[in-house]
Amino acid sequence: MRRILVTGALGQIGSELVPALRERYGADQVIASDIRMPAQTGSSDGPFEYVDCTVKRTIDEVLRRYDVGTIYHLASLLSATAEEKPHAAWDINMGGLYRVLEVARESRSAVFFPSSIGAFGPNTPKDRTPQDTLQRPTTMYGVTKVAGELLCDYYHRRFGLDTRGLRYPGIISYVAPPGGGTTDYAVEIFYEAIRNRRYTCFLGPDTCLDMMYMPDAVKAAIDLMTADPRQLLHRNAFNVTAVNFTPEQLAAEIRKHIPEFTIEYEVDPVRQAIADSWPNSLDDGAAREQWGWQPEYDLESLTQDMLANLRKKLRVG
Repeated sequence: MRRILVTGALGQIGSELVPALRERYGADQVIASDIRMPAQTGSSDGPFEYVDCTVKRTIDEVLRRYDVGTIYHLASLLSATAEEKPHAAWDINMGGLYRVLEVARESRSAVFFPSSIGAFGPNTPKDRTPQDTLQRPTTMYGVTKVAGELLCDYYHRRFGLDTRGLRYPGIISYVAPPGGGTTDYAVEIFYEAIRNRRYTCFLGPDTCLDMMYMPDAVKAAIDLMTADPRQLLHRNAFNVTAVNFTPEQLAAEIRKHIPEFTIEYEVDPVRQAIADSWPNSLDDGAAREQWGWQPEYDLESLTQDMLANLRKKLRVG
C-alpha cells in the first residue's frame, strides 16, 4: 500500500484525522505534516515532516521519499482569519492547493480537499441548500473554497486525477483549540461553560447554522476516500451535515448538564456578516445516495460527549 500524507496535520481536523488513519492503516503508513512542529511526540506516533504547501519542493520531497499515494490536504487559513489576512489566505489556500495538485498529478496520488459552507454566498438558497446551486461568496475564504472546488474538478477532468472533497459545516472538537473560524463559538462555549458557567457569544442568538461533531467529520473524509469511484457522480464538494442549531439552542442543551450556565451576546459584525452569508441548512442527499454518508452524532449525544471529554482534558470534575 502506498502511504498517506496529511498536510495541516496539527490543525483542528488533522489532529483527529491522523490518529484515525493510523488506527486504520498503521502508524508508519500515515505521514503527518505541518509548518509547525508538534509540541511532543511519543513512541506510538508515526512519522512527522515539515511541509510548507506554498513551496512545491517540500511537498514533492516527502511524496517521493515515502511513496505517498493519497494526500489529505488540510492546510489553510479559516474564515475569520482569512478576512483579516486576505492576501495570505489566497497564497496559502489557493497556492498551496495548486502545488499539492501539481505534485499529485506527477506522482499519480489521490487528493482530498475540504471545502466549506463558506463556498456559498448571500444569494444561495438559504434552506436545504442544494448540492449544485449558485455560489457567489463574499469572503476571501469562500472565494478560495469555490476556486478550490473548481480546480480539483479541473484536475480530475483534464488529468484524470482522483480528487474528492466535502463541504463541511461548522466542526466541533474537544482535541484542538478553535482556529479562527466563524463557527468557533460552538467550541468556545463548551470550554467557558465548564470553566466559568457563562459565555459571551460573538454571533447573535438566532444565527442558525449546520454543524458536525469531529468524529463524524473524520468518518466522512475517510468514507469518501474509500468509496467506489464508480458511484461518485460528483467528485468534489459533497454537501455533508449532521446537526443544525442556533447559539441559544446549544446553550439550552448545555444547561441540561450545567443548569447554572448563562449566555450573553456581543455580536462581532465581521463574523456575524460571514455567518449571515452562509446557508441556514444543507441538503446532503447526494453524499447519502452516492457513498452512503450517515452521521452518528446528534445535538444531544454531541453535547454529552464534548462535556465529558473536556472535563477530563481540563481536569474539572
